[in-house]
Amino acid sequence: MSVVLSTASLSAADRRERWHHAVSRTFIPLDVQLLEDDPSPGTIVSNQLGSLRISQVQAGPQTVTRSSRLIRDGKQHLILTLQQRGSAIKEQDGRQARIGPGDFSLSDSSRQFRKTVGSDFAFTSFHFPRTELHVRDEDLRAVTATAFSGHEGSAALVATYFARLAREAPGLDAFVGRQFAAAALDLLALLINERRGHLASQAPEPAAATLVRVKDYILRHLSDPGLSPPDIAAAHFMSVRYLHKLFQLEGATVGEWIRTQRLERCRRDLLRSPALGYGVAAVARRWGFVSPSHFSRAFRAAYGVTPREWQTYGLSGDGRNGAHDGRNGGEDRRNAGEREGTPPQTGSLHRSSPTSPTMGASCPTPRPVRPPSSPHSRP
Repeated sequence: MSVVLSTASLSAADRRERWHHAVSRTFIPLDVQLLEDDPSPGTIVSNQLGSLRISQVQAGPQTVTRSSRLIRDGKQHLILTLQQRGSAIKEQDGRQARIGPGDFSLSDSSRQFRKTVGSDFAFTSFHFPRTELHVRDEDLRAVTATAFSGHEGSAALVATYFARLAREAPGLDAFVGRQFAAAALDLLALLINERRGHLASQAPEPAAATLVRVKDYILRHLSDPGLSPPDIAAAHFMSVRYLHKLFQLEGATVGEWIRTQRLERCRRDLLRSPALGYGVAAVARRWGFVSPSHFSRAFRAAYGVTPREWQTYGLSGDGRNGAHDGRNGGEDRRNAGEREGTPPQTGSLHRSSPTSPTMGASCPTPRPVRPPSSPHSRP
């Protein structure tokens, strides 16, 4: 269900404070400076697809700033903004870019940034945890405050997908929505890697082709708990040393890559497992984990929540509601893992919905306890 935040019913004198509250609540804490003596009405219509919050925003001229003071909140989120009306000036990481209608850009909440729009505007934003975008930190830093043209090339394909996803979001089933959201972030990661030149061959073609065959072999044998570098190397008539050299192209060891693929498949299966009648241990065994305790530790290290929490709640919000720290103990902790806190409060801003006069509260979601540069950055 869409959630609507609007200052249209407020007096011009009240709009300034309430709009600041709306912007910071929808995205991340931001300083907002409205550039009109009598602020225009502002509206934010939001939908949640898994970890991805999609917000359609319309308002008058303003500047929003993520200052060093606000960065202390520790939020590690990214915001993709697809401009529809008006032009914005984005500043981050020593760059400044003009974002025109049809263009999109990225902002990283872990560092200072500023965005100024000098006229009435409309844009759609896509707000998600940094851990959901699988690109290297240095590559992300290189593309913030950069205008991606939505009119040509690969960026146009990405812009079209994100725009269509925003239009269809209100009617998507929760499970289907999560899958489409994940596909959107995969497309964005592909675009960033292309822009950074990582999709060009970095090794002689025979080595690159061999790596593809090795990966295919690994994926077909993920369920084998005995899968090991010596076995993989032997199956391809190569030395273990050469196998490790191939995976240096990925910036990971063979073992890390295997663990990443297993955890990703477990993560997906855990969302479907209640309907299929699988328990956590069965899902872990299916993808080659022998020890339930080892699987639980690896899963939590990668995603910040236990497998049981993920199976119970999925990823239905923006991560603002953390799980209890386990100090309350009891049967719930033994049987269902750490439990979530209460949903976020609705706040004081006027809210409405196309189908209901009040804001709906989404299902609680696990919050990562530490923000790695990627969910797969550790073995």
